[in-house]
Amino acid sequence: SLFAYIHDVGRPRVGNGQYHWAVFIAGGANMADALGKHILVELYECDRDILNAHETIKDLMVGAAKAAKATVVTVDFHMFNPYGVSGAVIIAESHLTIHTWPELGYAAVDMFTCGDTCNPHIGMDVLGAALKAGTLNVTEVQRGNLRNLHPAAQQQLAATG
Repeated sequence: SLFAYIHDVGRPRVGNGQYHWAVFIAGGANMADALGKHILVELYECDRDILNAHETIKDLMVGAAKAAKATVVTVDFHMFNPYGVSGAVIIAESHLTIHTWPELGYAAVDMFTCGDTCNPHIGMDVLGAALKAGTLNVTEVQRGNLRNLHPAAQQQLAATG
């Protein structure tokens, strides 16, 4: 079964915009029963010039990773013609990705983190503020339900802590 918790915090953590958060937990797992968090973020009413600035988007995504206390491994970003930027920040804890639609003032972002050393919500708050987003819709998915792993994999995970 799929459990969904939706929390509307209204006025925010990000400027004067709206911040909506939903958590989807597969099979009733909680964070202690999952390998990681996958944060899916839709940012609306963003600054269109920023969304079309390749180097700025790259710097903001790296900044979001660092704000979340993630360890940046590598980055790769691409500027589309006539507009839009896509890119990925690979972190030791997993990844962040973005695709922008400057003409619409919209960006789609995700951040997947494993373990408990970083907080992806902090990274998304920083990114939303930097993009001057009017509204953020955030969905959190708990990934890798440990109860669904094969018993041998569960034993190996328990042994490695």
